[in-house]
Amino acid sequence: MEICAGAGGLARGLEDAGFDPVLLLDNRPVACETLRINRPGWDVREIDLVDFDPTDEQQVYDVELLSGGLPRVKSPAAANRTRGDDAELAVFTAAVDLIYGVQPRAVLLENVPDLAQKSEYQTIRCLVGEELGHLGYRFRWLVLDAKDYGVPQHREVGFLIAFKGDLIDGFEPPAPHPGSTPTVGETLRDSMGARGWPDVDKWADQAGAPAPTIVGGSWDRGGADLGPTGAKRKWARMGVDGATVADEVPDADFVWNPAAGRSGLVPLTVEQVALLQGFPREWRIAGRKTARYRQVGNATPPPLARAVGEAIASALLSEAAS
Repeated sequence: MEICAGAGGLARGLEDAGFDPVLLLDNRPVACETLRINRPGWDVREIDLVDFDPTDEQQVYDVELLSGGLPRVKSPAAANRTRGDDAELAVFTAAVDLIYGVQPRAVLLENVPDLAQKSEYQTIRCLVGEELGHLGYRFRWLVLDAKDYGVPQHREVGFLIAFKGDLIDGFEPPAPHPGSTPTVGETLRDSMGARGWPDVDKWADQAGAPAPTIVGGSWDRGGADLGPTGAKRKWARMGVDGATVADEVPDADFVWNPAAGRSGLVPLTVEQVALLQGFPREWRIAGRKTARYRQVGNATPPPLARAVGEAIASALLSEAAS
């Protein structure tokens, strides 16, 4: 069962790891549309997690895995500065409560890396740990970088991984993939040259590093861009305009001249950003440009999800075989 499924990055990777969702939840209509376009056979429900009652959907009882890419939890100090009630933390709490109702054999919840490792989140980690202990689960917090698992992007992701009983004794975190990480140029060369841009090879050869972390941004404000000021500077060093997202790749008349400022930098399309997130080319994203970008930018990279899913599946299967 998957909660807060979004554009399906986590579910798509877990599918490659051998998991088959019996139910997927998300509260955004456009995300549910994305899931249904790509997997018409999946049971997708548009509902807020805090309103979901598993007694109405008993097919989720005793699933092998409860997974979800939850809204980014703020530190308690940041939450107090922005509003009295932290909606993201409420969703995280609802996810932990759902474990009691569903009783999965394993749990995989994705969130910001700070939640898994920084001291200001210690109170939240303790509360979650105490609740999981009461429910009979043992757990680990992990931080993994997507670039170590075949994703052309430096992206640290935090995971809470829990197993019922002693199943966690058979869990080994996924080992980094051998070989070098794909670069932005290697990943986007074909798409960037699709309309006959003559400088595509020159651009791709100098874009010889993984992408900086792609930031989806807030659903509540702003348009589509590739992240904060520091990320935009990194993009500019690769000849990319990180302050916008394009409708199309450059045509044969585009003059690439980074010395000229933004007008001489090449912007990326939503489809190209999806490739840098590790989505397969055939995965379609519903909605208008900004909504499509938000879905992609906030997703879990599917290859990273697959690596973690395979490690969880290995632990579950080893216990079943013993």
